[in-house]
Amino acid sequence: MAVRVTDWDLRKLRVLRTLEELGTVRATAEALSMTPSAVSQQLSSLSQQVGVALLEAHGRRVRLTDAAHVLLRHTDVVLAQLERAEAELDGFVRGEAGRVRVGTFATAIPGLVVPALNALRADHPGLRTRVHQAEAAEVYDLLSAGEIDIGLSLAAQAPTSNDGRYDRTELLTDPLDVALPAQHRLATTTALRMRDLAEEPWIYGASGPWRDITLAACAQAGFVPEQAHVASDWRAILDMVAAGMGIALIPRLAAARDAPGVTLRVPHADQPRRHVVTAVRSGSGERPQIALALRALADAAARLTTVQSRRT
Repeated sequence: MAVRVTDWDLRKLRVLRTLEELGTVRATAEALSMTPSAVSQQLSSLSQQVGVALLEAHGRRVRLTDAAHVLLRHTDVVLAQLERAEAELDGFVRGEAGRVRVGTFATAIPGLVVPALNALRADHPGLRTRVHQAEAAEVYDLLSAGEIDIGLSLAAQAPTSNDGRYDRTELLTDPLDVALPAQHRLATTTALRMRDLAEEPWIYGASGPWRDITLAACAQAGFVPEQAHVASDWRAILDMVAAGMGIALIPRLAAARDAPGVTLRVPHADQPRRHVVTAVRSGSGERPQIALALRALADAAARLTTVQSRRT
């Protein structure tokens, strides 16, 4: 009769292993909280399944046959592999294994996302991460499509609060500083205000959230900015500012790197700010992997806030 391995019962194999270790049916029954007759029935059933005798009489006791020892040798390999599989699956349950995909707008990557994911990988080396750069408003579409697990966006770009598809949490308040040419007449002003910049040439994008933020900040200060140049790349904007071509509002996240020839000033009286949020699909934040990544992002944001506060 052919032996079908898939018909074997791991519980019966463990009974056989315990009998080999303890030597008697009674001791095996006590160790496994079974009755001696139940132990005998399990072993008899296993013998029928494998098609060979596993026990033989030895005085008043029984002992394992050579076939039983062969079976146990392979059983040990199977049980060890199952233990490894269980341990690996436990990693998924605890969030220590698996994958987390983070969608984020560009300026959050160097100062926020990279430090967070580096810390996450250091604490949980079995957890894989993937970054997907996208526009701030686009991350919600990526979440809906299942292409990312966590989205970093701006509060101004979020769907309405009535949209129940996402859970959002404010992560960081990002102050906006004024980028001035290093030799600008206002570069050393002790109390710079936004309205002091009403007659200056401005650099900002033709469309998108940053244009909206710049126009809103200037409107709050009581003027409409003169757009001298159109640009949306922060490196390009800072290069133009350094060349004396205009001024710009720069988020702290974007200005974390050195910008030679540029002076960053804080408009203390009316400093504009943008609000960075995390978004996940509703309910998914309870998944261990996502929860760990959200915690890492929150910790990185707290550290960054401490560093940024020293510049105010």
